[in-house]
Amino acid sequence: MKLLSDILKGVKSKQIIGDSNIQINLVCFDSRKVQADDIFVATRGSLTDGHNYIEKALELGAKTIVCEELPSNINKNICYILVHNSSEALGLMASNYFGNPSSKLNLVGITGTNGKTTTVTLLYKLFKELGYKVGLLSTISNYVDIKVIDSTHTTPDAISLNSLLNEMVYAGCEYCFMEVSSHAIAQHRITGLVFKGGIFSNITHDHLDYHKTFSEYLKAKKTFFDNLSASAFALTNVDDRNGKIMLQNTHAVKYSYALKSVADFKIKIIESHFDGMQLNVEGIDVWTSFIGKFNAYNLLAIYSAGVLLNQDKKEILTILSKLKSVNGRFETLRSKNNVTFIVDYAHTPDALENVLNTISEIRNGNENLITVIGAGGNRDKTKRPIMARIAAEKSNKVILTSDNPRNEEPESILNEMYEGVEAQNARKVIRITDRREAIKTACLIAEENDIVLVAGKGHETYQEIKGIKHHFDDKEIINENIN
Repeated sequence: MKLLSDILKGVKSKQIIGDSNIQINLVCFDSRKVQADDIFVATRGSLTDGHNYIEKALELGAKTIVCEELPSNINKNICYILVHNSSEALGLMASNYFGNPSSKLNLVGITGTNGKTTTVTLLYKLFKELGYKVGLLSTISNYVDIKVIDSTHTTPDAISLNSLLNEMVYAGCEYCFMEVSSHAIAQHRITGLVFKGGIFSNITHDHLDYHKTFSEYLKAKKTFFDNLSASAFALTNVDDRNGKIMLQNTHAVKYSYALKSVADFKIKIIESHFDGMQLNVEGIDVWTSFIGKFNAYNLLAIYSAGVLLNQDKKEILTILSKLKSVNGRFETLRSKNNVTFIVDYAHTPDALENVLNTISEIRNGNENLITVIGAGGNRDKTKRPIMARIAAEKSNKVILTSDNPRNEEPESILNEMYEGVEAQNARKVIRITDRREAIKTACLIAEENDIVLVAGKGHETYQEIKGIKHHFDDKEIINENIN
């Protein structure tokens, strides 16, 4: 049990009705999970409004209600906390409830459209190799040192997030590296957390189904850096045209990294092949198994963060040279007739273009590039035609197929994608709605030395159709058809 007044520290309340000097069991924002003596925080979401479930929470035994609008019937035995923003209050309360675990860790967050998962995962692996106990919060999975916890969101809700951070503290972790999504920032899931540092990778077209405009998407990302403290570091990619904007109002100590621009940390690509790159990092040559300019940016962000966290430069580079690619991020497989298959999570126009450009830079030009690509249902529709156009421009053959159609009709998604294909490239494109058949077809038509890119799902091992997740793994399908 915790004292309510302690849980409310830092929360800006407009009005408190009732006694706040009471013992509380748990903090909840899902009325279905409320138990006796809990706090119920009525948050407003895009689909539901927690204020509609206040009575339900009281029936289940809630002792305190946090809300933006007081109910018409006030129960004299209940404490009501009226706030400006319930989601913001929830973030602070969750942090307080678990004893502010983020302040007991070196917590580093990375935000951006692309590269977040690779960067945090490799930072986790780097610091494990350096001998530390480390936590990881990512799209693929969460780690409390060596304990694996399945991931359901890029950034968990405020209660789950602080619970995981608290578990890391008890496990003796010194560092935690986490992806910070734009949704999490806008929804105050990270409010109340104390960050040692923040990293900006890049920002391109994505999530406009949620943020509505690019400026709102940009604003969400920037808010993360605006809220960093003066004792933290803020590391930005200044080759991205919005890189400097991210740090305009931050209180943190500013640092930059780049391939092309003047920056605090620099990297050069010396050679690039399908099995790796020769890099020069601040005058030191290093071979890495990673491929592509986008991965050079990721590796430089990792190196820079390591240095800013007071680790030895040469030791960082030695370990980076040994690390392997992250699951579903430019992951390569080879068939017996020397066809190169690349599985990548690219699901935004910029990410897809980066992958295709990387392939073009490495290929000799005599082989065919076959791209299998879809677009997720119930997500940003505006990127669908753009992705199909990019795929058709930069590939010899394109197979448009399903991704996770969710509650949309797959054929409707393909229709919207196909609208982006320019007339001169239409002959390159075929449509196979069934993703399994699409991948199988790519395997059948690929000839010796050809390259097949299967994009969009990467690490995912399911396909979501009409609310049901069916087992589906792009790599499994490829292996079934090339062995």
